[in-house]
Amino acid sequence: MTLLDMQLFAWLNAGIHTPHWHIAIAAFLSNWMPALLMLLLAGIAACRPAWRQTLWAALISLLLAWLMVRVFRAWLPMPRPAMLDLGVQWLTQGERPGFPSLHAAGAFAVAVSVLMTRGVYWGAVYVGGATAIALSRVYLGMHFPTDIIVGMLLGSVVALAVARTFARQQRAQRLRHAVP
Repeated sequence: MTLLDMQLFAWLNAGIHTPHWHIAIAAFLSNWMPALLMLLLAGIAACRPAWRQTLWAALISLLLAWLMVRVFRAWLPMPRPAMLDLGVQWLTQGERPGFPSLHAAGAFAVAVSVLMTRGVYWGAVYVGGATAIALSRVYLGMHFPTDIIVGMLLGSVVALAVARTFARQQRAQRLRHAVP
């Protein structure tokens, strides 16, 4: 983390004079929005079989993003703001490393999966939700902005790789069925 990262954190982190309802909304976004977005996706996939591939791509991307975050945190254990006595931490997090943000990586893995398979409308809904989740983590004092940015990029790259792999498999399957 750099001085700029610490300054951005100080600017974005909710302070002690922040209205309680702001904290409640941010906590909802951080704690519940990831599950709600996945439940929405699972519900749509249950009703519309064409969405099942989107659900699988999102689940695989989410799992791979989680694994990548675990590797990064083991390889490069960067402290969270509270471990450096910076800002106000509104949710308890413990002493685990915070780089990169698992919430940001997971949310963007799912969002980019939806964007790549369902187009701009649903992609925008999910990217908007993922952005709200990611920003809530800095607002609540859980992460530095760099943790969020790297998490967003990591989740997005994983989802793009999964989408590309799915597309390649579909092309190969179409070619096998096209050849007599």
